[in-house]
Amino acid sequence: MVDIGSVGDAATAGLVAGAIEKPTGKAGEPHHLCSDCGAELTGRFCAACGQPAHVHRSLLHLGEEILHGVMHFDGRLWRTIPLLLFRPGQLTREWVQGKRTRYVSPLAMFLFTVFVMFMLISYAPAPLPTKTLATVRAEAAADVANRATALARAEEALKAATTDEARAEAQAGVKAAQAELESAREDLQGVSTAADVMGEGDWKERLSRSAHEGKLGINLPNKKLQKKIEHLAENPDLAIYKFQQTFYKFSFLLIPISIPFVALLFLWKRGFTLYDHGVFVLYSMTFMSLLITVMAVAARLPIAWTVGWAVIPFIVPAHMFFQLKGAYGLSWFSAAWRTWFLLWFCFWALIIFGLVVVRLGLM
Repeated sequence: MVDIGSVGDAATAGLVAGAIEKPTGKAGEPHHLCSDCGAELTGRFCAACGQPAHVHRSLLHLGEEILHGVMHFDGRLWRTIPLLLFRPGQLTREWVQGKRTRYVSPLAMFLFTVFVMFMLISYAPAPLPTKTLATVRAEAAADVANRATALARAEEALKAATTDEARAEAQAGVKAAQAELESAREDLQGVSTAADVMGEGDWKERLSRSAHEGKLGINLPNKKLQKKIEHLAENPDLAIYKFQQTFYKFSFLLIPISIPFVALLFLWKRGFTLYDHGVFVLYSMTFMSLLITVMAVAARLPIAWTVGWAVIPFIVPAHMFFQLKGAYGLSWFSAAWRTWFLLWFCFWALIIFGLVVVRLGLM
């Protein structure tokens, strides 16, 4: 039986290796013949097989190759990221036109940013927990008790009043206290009703409890699939972890899913190939991965999280618009209507990818 997770790991690892494995050719022990094919060397690289002329065998250089190969800590990274953020159309167009040695490849950028995104989502400290329903109900009950105490004090003040002016003022205080107590009781009743309907604990606890008690209300024709869903529902945290891992392992499937949608936008325009659309898709998804990474960090800061959600509806279409306009040399109008359709295409591509992830996760 084929392990789907292993297939995803192998495919992702193969793409990473093919995208980032580059010869360094830096200083080391010189040779006159290629240590790989034996051809005579005339420069820093072998003209026959591309092997670097200098072979390194130090532990220090091994660490340097790891940083260079996996993270691209060189000038290309710092030339690629600013263009990706602020001039994505130029970056896409120049890569397609063959100006590639100065930039990190789109596939390497995509895979690395997806890795960083999932690492942050999985291991970054979780935000402070929000109030549970039980906490809200306890606070509402305490508020009712405080309002009842305030009413009792107002009634005592009314009994102790000796003048008409003091009595009138005390009566107004009693009425205000009664209104506040009634409002607090209504709030408590609303919270109690919600607790009775939704049950105690967060949604994961309620889902797990319903799954253990056989009250999920699922009745599928495929009993094997139903059993898997019920098993996952019994441990929601494990289910979320499994789907996150499946999403990461098979994130490369977004590439073949998205390319046909972009190709539809240029079906009648000549001069563009599926490779061009693939480069566009990779750089666009890399930007989205970076944006999600920033939002994952902002989730730990309430103000930054609020600001982020306020600007995202403008940032995403704006980035798509300028990437389309610059990469394909479009007019403002042509880029605008294609951006509108591309947003819808992204929605359907994510739906298809989500269904694939769910299916693979259940397998």
